[in-house]
Amino acid sequence: MKLNERLRQAEATTGRTADDGKPPKDPLDSIRERAQIALFAKVGARLNDASISEEDLAVFVSDELRKVLDGETAPLSGDERKMLAQQLRDDLLGYGPVQPLLDDPSLTEIMVNGTDPIYIERAGKIVETDIRFASATHLRRVIDRIVARVGRRIDESSPMVDARLPDGSRVNAIIPPLAVDGAVLTIRLFAKDPFTMDDLVGIGTLSRPTADFLKACIEGRLNVIVSGGTGTGKTTLLNALTSFIPEDQRIITIEDAVELQLQQKHTIRLEARPPNVEGRGQVSIRDLVRNALRMRPDRIIVGESRSGEALDMLQAMNTGHEGSLSTVHANSPRDAVARLETMVLMAGVELPDKAVREQVASALHLFVHLTRMPDGSRKVTNITEVVGMEGPTVTLQDVYEFDYRAEDDEGRVGALRPTGIRPQFTDKLEALGHELPANLFGDPAERRRALIKAKR
Repeated sequence: MKLNERLRQAEATTGRTADDGKPPKDPLDSIRERAQIALFAKVGARLNDASISEEDLAVFVSDELRKVLDGETAPLSGDERKMLAQQLRDDLLGYGPVQPLLDDPSLTEIMVNGTDPIYIERAGKIVETDIRFASATHLRRVIDRIVARVGRRIDESSPMVDARLPDGSRVNAIIPPLAVDGAVLTIRLFAKDPFTMDDLVGIGTLSRPTADFLKACIEGRLNVIVSGGTGTGKTTLLNALTSFIPEDQRIITIEDAVELQLQQKHTIRLEARPPNVEGRGQVSIRDLVRNALRMRPDRIIVGESRSGEALDMLQAMNTGHEGSLSTVHANSPRDAVARLETMVLMAGVELPDKAVREQVASALHLFVHLTRMPDGSRKVTNITEVVGMEGPTVTLQDVYEFDYRAEDDEGRVGALRPTGIRPQFTDKLEALGHELPANLFGDPAERRRALIKAKR
């Protein structure tokens, strides 16, 4: 007998009926709501008790959950009971309806818009699911649990927060009154196993020759900026690039919310801190960059430069901390230069434009630019050298650029091609023992012929 029929029989026995004039609720939803209320009444106070370990709390919740389901009057099959138990356990100890999505390795983004259906991103495409939160209170409870576990808060006085999950996934939440239609939760998922450079080559983000070139650049201690728009894979590529840093170097990573997963043993991870309830105690990325200079770093890696810390980062690169890396939001390498200039001015230091550009030109060696393609794939579309200054302008030249008309070795549309220009820093790399093949940067004459043909 199906659950609907069994529940109708139970209602007839108890005299309970569905609300008049309204479509009947899914029977499992009704049972879930009753069990959830009863369960929270029994264990709610213990959920935030710091004296109880996660293991003890899980055992206590399982015991109480079994008692609640045993006391349920509606008959449940074994599968239904198992499913309800897992959902209720996720509500209490996990992240409710998004917990099974977090466990799906094929997803890269989870977007919760109030109590509307949850959206996900898979293979670069946004898809609507049939999963949703039961109520605004349910969603708010999950948001509170996420931010509390990393020592942050969200309330009417501070209605926006950036946080992270234990696996490093990035979380952003914004609640009413700023979010007019209900709380919004966005989770950027990262692979449990970080992508290696071989993985990125395998999925076509860049080619093997360019990966070998970037390996030589990182080992040769060039200062590199990874640029690109939102969701183009900047952090993923930055993490892969850091794998080329030698084990004998001291690395300090600085992030707003910890995301990088470096494999080197001698790594110090620093994380910015927002202000407390009284508006005090804030530690910005800029504060951490300045402090990192006193910690004897070989390399400083700033997860994302977005404000005045860009000035301190450039100064660090100019004062002996070569081989440092960061990411910048920008639509092209040229735009990335302009953004860096703007961020330096945000530091509040009165510098003439020429001095700012000289800082950028002398500190940086290379931009690696990523673009999200229409099919959802992410690809490196420019590897650009910072040549220097020409008058008041920072001069750039593409070492590799994306040819949208070509095909790569796997037959995929578009490929990263050398421009025929040999970077000025290759002498430094070769002096350090990095042998660069003669054909790594292409044939300049062939490149000129291709440009002339394209113009025609």
